[in-house]
Amino acid sequence: MRERNFVMLVIIIFIALFAGWILQPDNPGLRIGPLNKEIKIHEGLDLQGGLQVLLQADVADCASVSDDSMEAAKTIVESRINGLGVTEPLIQRSGTCRLIVQLPGISNPDDAIRTFGGTGLLEFIDAGSTPLTQGQVVQTTGLSTVVVPGQATPVPTPTVATSGSVTTTSPVTATESVTPTFRTVMTGAQLRSASVAFQQTTNQPFIQFTLSDDGAKIFGDYTAKNVNKYLAITMDKMVISSPVIKSPITGGSGIIEGQFTLQEAHNLVLQLKYGSLPVPLKVVQSSSVGPTLGRDSVNRSITAGIIGLVIVVLFMLLYYRLPGLLADLALTVYAMIVLAIYKFGIPGVFDFVTLTLPGIAGFILSVGMAVDANILIFERMKEELRAGRTLQMAIEAGFQRAWSSIRDSNMSTLITCGILLWYGASFGASIVAGFALTLAIGVLVSLFTAVTVTRTFLRLTLDFNVTENLWWFGISQPSNE
Repeated sequence: MRERNFVMLVIIIFIALFAGWILQPDNPGLRIGPLNKEIKIHEGLDLQGGLQVLLQADVADCASVSDDSMEAAKTIVESRINGLGVTEPLIQRSGTCRLIVQLPGISNPDDAIRTFGGTGLLEFIDAGSTPLTQGQVVQTTGLSTVVVPGQATPVPTPTVATSGSVTTTSPVTATESVTPTFRTVMTGAQLRSASVAFQQTTNQPFIQFTLSDDGAKIFGDYTAKNVNKYLAITMDKMVISSPVIKSPITGGSGIIEGQFTLQEAHNLVLQLKYGSLPVPLKVVQSSSVGPTLGRDSVNRSITAGIIGLVIVVLFMLLYYRLPGLLADLALTVYAMIVLAIYKFGIPGVFDFVTLTLPGIAGFILSVGMAVDANILIFERMKEELRAGRTLQMAIEAGFQRAWSSIRDSNMSTLITCGILLWYGASFGASIVAGFALTLAIGVLVSLFTAVTVTRTFLRLTLDFNVTENLWWFGISQPSNE
């Protein structure tokens, strides 16, 4: 028994030390071979500020937009934002044709809006013998495109090429000349995959893509019939390149290369991967949200939490004495583990927890539930001691008889957390989901600390004969009544 208790103590100390290492304010992160894990507290919009954007369907009549189209647009926007790495974004419907988007911690609002708000329509256009100039804005009508004269907008991708035997034209300035209508050969709907790659010699990022079987056949047939002609590539009605086809391209793959920054290439890949929006969206309103109110609330929450924790620690120490002291140590281990999970996440489940004000409330509530489990155990112990049981028998019986109550109460809380998580995921209420997640983590960890950590500490007091005076266990003397 003593050997098993010692092994458990070593495990608890190791977990506590690892959690303490994670909780270092200036933690450098975990880098082992290919693993590159950033370790930091991720704050939500209410704590760190960010961007709030109101998007509206860019149509003449909002009533003409179907509910299915807006739901599909919401899903695509959410996928693009998740690809940006934004933590705990909020995307929800507003009325019949609007979306509200909240992005915590966004440092470049313009790039973010361009990525998730753009239609994401990629087109390969038969330009014939006429090269289109970069930056020209086009309008699509069915399977053809019409260049709008005199509208040139700078884009971050000055040179683009498809793979195979093609060459690209040098960037030139768009002019106001009217270009004939061009046929759309293929759209991004024929894309199978897209990813960012790097040139081996220059380390310059470019985009590589593969086509579906139908897309590969269309692309192969077209390039075979149009050698030495121009194939223009457009994204969201804007020409990004006009390469010359030098030979048939039948491999079903291609590349888009140019003077990309890594972020620009990544954003373009997101638009390609998650498809084009079923309805065009325009930004009606955007505003930066400051964290001032959140910071003030956090400071008050921390103050309230510290006061509450001190009161709980003192109550446990004064009322339950030695078991209370051990419970306070277990509560310290509990807080370290929970906060470490917030920063480090659970491998294979989630990478980290985004901390919001509701999330902080969930953590504080879980602290109370962790203490509650210890109280149930200690009260059962005191009953056994009053009934004349030995100290060892009372400790074991206290844990065994309190377990059913602890299990049932925590299971009911976890079921509630599951319902809240489902609600938050289904209706875009991320703050509800955040509260439920932090509470669920706290409940699960409290089961470990209350049942395993506290029990190990109490068993060790017996193994080392710390004391057999029942006053230290909260009672004056045993009674046989």
